[in-house]
Amino acid sequence: MSSSVSQAMAVSMSTDVPVLIHDETLERTTDGTGNVSAHSAHALRQLDAGRWHGPTFAGERIPTLDQALECLLALDITANIEIKPAIGFERRTGEVVALAIAARWPAGLPTPLLSSFSMDALEAARKVAPDLPRGLLFERLPEDWTARVRAHGALSVHCDQATLDLQRLQAVRETGVPLLCYTVNDAARARELIAAGVAGLFTDTLDLPQRCAT
Repeated sequence: MSSSVSQAMAVSMSTDVPVLIHDETLERTTDGTGNVSAHSAHALRQLDAGRWHGPTFAGERIPTLDQALECLLALDITANIEIKPAIGFERRTGEVVALAIAARWPAGLPTPLLSSFSMDALEAARKVAPDLPRGLLFERLPEDWTARVRAHGALSVHCDQATLDLQRLQAVRETGVPLLCYTVNDAARARELIAAGVAGLFTDTLDLPQRCAT
């Protein structure tokens, strides 16, 4: 895995199908209320999921995972898909997300990478779709992270870039396990991390590659 800059899509369960939304609840990013898991995908599609970000984005809707996969295939790109289950829905969310991707994604194309803070969700995904690559997601790398990677059959490990110093980066690099970091918006920090061998960066700013090149 070579160094690259990427963004993640966060997926949670509605009452019926997986949808793309960052939070477990609706209040921050939509004009709705309550838990995402308490609403059907149809009900969620009626909400305004863009106005909170600015008037230009007013009227944006919450997409389903199936719609997102259709878009990725149309654009000929892949993605890191973060499984973000509600409490009590870890295994179900992992299973449904993995099955949806495995059923929809054509053979021969680079496969989306599944990641999650929930080991239960990743294990459920592994059980139903073992060929989908998985990444373990942490805020700070635990001391036993290499053992966890082996135990879960993970491809990569992901963590908060703010918790990493150069010594830790070097130690991870020596294991050969790809390390992906979030959230990197500063070009100088991005260059530092890439130079240290980080395999991928998650960012809020799509022009980060261009700014890193200058």
